[in-house]
Amino acid sequence: MSVYDIGRVCVKTMGREAGNHCVVVDIVDKNYIIIDGLKIRRRRVNYKHIEPLKEVIEIKKGANHADVEAAIKKAKLTKKMNEPVSIPTK
Repeated sequence: MSVYDIGRVCVKTMGREAGNHCVVVDIVDKNYIIIDGLKIRRRRVNYKHIEPLKEVIEIKKGANHADVEAAIKKAKLTKKMNEPVSIPTK
């Protein structure tokens, strides 16, 4: 078990999508995972560029975008996933 299990809700902390919520869809290797979300395109990211939250949704490994959206709605996290988070700068 890892902090970055499939279905874990996270916040992207780096890049143009920083501050947006995402969901872990697949684990590539020890450095990279695949994320997807309502305001984030599906992409491979480094573990260092996301911050895990306590919420976990029920999805299968490699779930497509429609499945991720449906799981977010089922978990009633749509409002939270659409709200940006302020990321403190160094």
